[in-house]
Amino acid sequence: MKKFLLFAFVIVVFSVFFLLSSCNKSSVLRIYNWADYIPEEVIQQFEKEYNCKVIYDTYASNEEMFAKIKSGGTGYDIVFPSGDHVKMMINEGLLEKLDLSKIPNFKNIDPIVLSKTTYDPNHEYSVPYMMGATGLIVNKKYLKDYEKSWSIYERADLKGKMTLLDDMREVFGAALKYLGYSVNTTNPDEIEQAKQVILKWKENIVKFDATTYAQGVVNGEFWVVHGYPENVFQLIPEEDLENFEFFVPKEGGTLWIDNMVILKDAKNKDLAYKFINFILRPEIAAQISDYLMIPSPITDAQKYKKVEPLYTLDELGNCEIIDYIGEHIDLYNKAWEEIIK
Repeated sequence: MKKFLLFAFVIVVFSVFFLLSSCNKSSVLRIYNWADYIPEEVIQQFEKEYNCKVIYDTYASNEEMFAKIKSGGTGYDIVFPSGDHVKMMINEGLLEKLDLSKIPNFKNIDPIVLSKTTYDPNHEYSVPYMMGATGLIVNKKYLKDYEKSWSIYERADLKGKMTLLDDMREVFGAALKYLGYSVNTTNPDEIEQAKQVILKWKENIVKFDATTYAQGVVNGEFWVVHGYPENVFQLIPEEDLENFEFFVPKEGGTLWIDNMVILKDAKNKDLAYKFINFILRPEIAAQISDYLMIPSPITDAQKYKKVEPLYTLDELGNCEIIDYIGEHIDLYNKAWEEIIK
């Protein structure tokens, strides 16, 4: 009798172990996203609610992400590309065509945001995650007198105290807006003029940087940085917030929409759909918006928000979205190589 019970116990333990192992393998969601772009509490809440494990890797630029995915180094289920790279990934056949019936919370997205998704107007492959602006962040403890203009990069007295993003389209977007041109121009003369502006700016910056600028401006290593305010302000102690300012230069800037997409070779598409739908809940969207200190693209998130955003969607009128420009991107690639060499 004891031998039978022991045998039965062993069988039960083995069966449970096997089932748990199988469950763990099938309930792992692999996400590839921008750094510092979602609160850890949100990931933990999703893991708890859906009894799964999230593996979360990060990248510093769209170019880095795209190169890795295109080269076959995937293994990911969900990626968060900006609009122009959504279109590139569609053209490369990298994305799963979405079944929006599996994302009922899609209805919560602000129509203003949906109207800007020119790269995927019918939302066949992408779901907006966040919309915002790229601009300048100033540490006012060290710099008190400045004009809210891209011309700040021409100030020789700030040489060695400024950075520009290590992001081709963002930097060209800044220079093109400074010159009064569209960030999506395909005119070779305008791109050449922008290149010359950037080369002049390069003389005064420490580096093109997409990874350390946030910490650098907070600790005073840099005084002016080009970047995303959400990356910076979450590092600033509350009592020190008044010493920092984010602004979009008077000439205008770039507007971005980062999106959730499911890769065509994703291993866990069902869980990916659940994650996207989870992110679109107003109360979850509010947590993310508060964490980033930028407006939420979810209409009812305002009911749950506790933090005042650094700007509102209505304040982005002089910003232009970085759009897909097809083969004309080669004009930018060539000019960028000449800048960073």
